[in-house]
Amino acid sequence: MRKRFAAAMMAAMMAVGALSGCGGSQKTSHTQAAGTAQEGTEAETTETESESPKESVELIVFAAASMTETLTEIAKMYKEVRPEVEIVYTFDSSGTLKTQIQEGADCDIFISAAQKQMNQLDMAADPSVNTEGLDFVLEGSRLNLVENKVVLAVPQDNPAGISSYEDLGTDKLNLICLGNDDVPVGAYSIEILESLGILEQLERDAKITYGSNVKEVTTQVKEASVDCGIIYATDAFSAGLTVVDQADEDQCGQVIYPAAVLNISKHQEEAQAFLDYLTTADCAAVFESVGFSMAK
Repeated sequence: MRKRFAAAMMAAMMAVGALSGCGGSQKTSHTQAAGTAQEGTEAETTETESESPKESVELIVFAAASMTETLTEIAKMYKEVRPEVEIVYTFDSSGTLKTQIQEGADCDIFISAAQKQMNQLDMAADPSVNTEGLDFVLEGSRLNLVENKVVLAVPQDNPAGISSYEDLGTDKLNLICLGNDDVPVGAYSIEILESLGILEQLERDAKITYGSNVKEVTTQVKEASVDCGIIYATDAFSAGLTVVDQADEDQCGQVIYPAAVLNISKHQEEAQAFLDYLTTADCAAVFESVGFSMAK
């Protein structure tokens, strides 16, 4: 009897052990399945977040009128690189753009056709130039972007037969168009005519008419409203005008275009990224195709 009872007890204990083992395995299986499902959900969430489109950004760029063609082309190129960034340009004389910035216009990047207008907005510039103590240039962002040349351009077929700056002091010239003296191309033009010693005589003889920016001067030459005009090499190229002379550094110095992110920008990181892009080889090819050279 005792042997039968002991055997029965042993069998019962083994059965309980087996049931406990099955219960434990089932619980582990459910836990592993739940963990796998959670990991799958997290992976899907991460993938969805990475695929979500970037927030669109509008960058406002104030640039010298002489950069209209090149920067318009570069904006199309940048759309392929950063599709979420929309570049909005305002092109005009550097002096006009500087004044608009000073008066509170929204602007992320400023590209001037001369150092003077940028210096007038830069707290780090010489106080003799930044006479109003203006502080708009983001520290560390300013750079020299490109260099241009100042040229003497004539209408198709050159009716007056002008072939050099020296001809401007002769009877060949009836009327020349210059930029106003408050815009870079006008300031360069005055330096050239003063270096030749003919500015005052041309003014006395009423042989000078003016344009508010380089595009206006270019248009007057192209329409043959004047015998010639002093403009940038890049504008002459874009307008298909004939260049008969080019000023050297002794006549008007280097024509450098500085560029900077402004500290009033609401998108300084994106603005700096676009400014960096303007210095790439792809952009250099666009600038150089119309006569700019990259500043050194």
